[in-house]
Amino acid sequence: MLTSVMYVTINVTDQDRSLRFYTDQLGLEKRVDHQGPEGRFLTVGVPGSALEFLLWPRPAGTGQPDTGQPAAGETGGRALGSVFLESDDLRKDFAVWRDRGVTFDQPEPEDYPFGVRIEAVDPDGNRIALRQRGRAGGA
Repeated sequence: MLTSVMYVTINVTDQDRSLRFYTDQLGLEKRVDHQGPEGRFLTVGVPGSALEFLLWPRPAGTGQPDTGQPAAGETGGRALGSVFLESDDLRKDFAVWRDRGVTFDQPEPEDYPFGVRIEAVDPDGNRIALRQRGRAGGA
C-alpha cells in the first residue's frame, strides 16, 4: 500500500545553479547531495515538509535552457505550474523573493476566488506556482 510521495523530479541543466535558486532565493533546504553511479542525487524541500524535490540533470542538448521547451525534434513540453508551493503569507514572501532576484510572471500577486497566487520561473524555465489559500467563506 502506498504511504506517501517521496520525490518529485525537476529537470535542470545545472544542479549547482538550481540548488542556489531553490535554497538561496526560494528558501528551501538542501536535503540530500550524493554522487552515485547514475549521477548526482540532489534534493531540496520545504522546511518541515517530508516531500523532496529531486533536482535531476537534463542531458545537454535536450530542451532549451531558460525556456523549458523541447528541443527541435522532441515531442511534448512542460506543463505550466507543474510545482505548486503554498505560503501562509504570499504577499510578504513575494517581497522577499523579489528582493532575492526571483523572476515572476506578473508584477504583483493577484487575488483569485480561492486565495492569492503568482508564478515564478526557475533558471531552466520551470514554472513554480506559488499559492496562499483563502479563508473559509472568502479569499
